[in-house]
Amino acid sequence: MRFHVSPHHPDVAWRKSSYTAENGTCVEVAAYSTQIAARDSKFPAGGMLVMDRTDWQGLLASLRA
Repeated sequence: MRFHVSPHHPDVAWRKSSYTAENGTCVEVAAYSTQIAARDSKFPAGGMLVMDRTDWQGLLASLRA
């Protein structure tokens, strides 16, 4: 999959996880159109994990199980 909009596009609002580690390491998530992107908050210029909303919900369900 590809993220069709630059992660620095003004319409992409990154949100930090509420489960931030003591050292500030956490995951940031952005929703745009039909896709969800996740990245490392300590290295925002690095790679992103991008998936459609259905796959994102499946990932969250797996993590909660």
